[in-house]
Amino acid sequence: MKEEALKQLLRDPEQEPTEDLLRTVLSDSIFEVMKAVEQSFVSAGIDFEWRYYKDGKAWLGKATFKKKTMVWISAWEKCITAGFYFTEKTRSGVLDLSFSEEAKSTFADAKPIGKVIPLILEIKDKASLQDFNILLNHKMNLR
Repeated sequence: MKEEALKQLLRDPEQEPTEDLLRTVLSDSIFEVMKAVEQSFVSAGIDFEWRYYKDGKAWLGKATFKKKTMVWISAWEKCITAGFYFTEKTRSGVLDLSFSEEAKSTFADAKPIGKVIPLILEIKDKASLQDFNILLNHKMNLR
């Protein structure tokens, strides 16, 4: 059976993502994942804001720490995605971390986009949330 394509949410430029909207469009379990992601930002002193991007026709959450972008967040039907971007210089350090072998393998094979290498994590549950926090902490500690 072919896996169905995930549907991206938060595509209406007039509907800014509020807690009430997220509670409405996300399943209960994915809403709890989103709340845990936001709590990770608060705990780490990371600023987080939603912005509508016309090129992608969707709202993306941008998490920044001291003007440095840590991660991009987007809401999908069955998960929250976190887009981390690393450089060739920092790739090996990321591969040394202890997180999902599937995500690690995808990242190891990822082709650079300009000077950065994407690591896209689908956060669906506590295990993937743990991977998210490992990567977020690593990204915060990079110079």
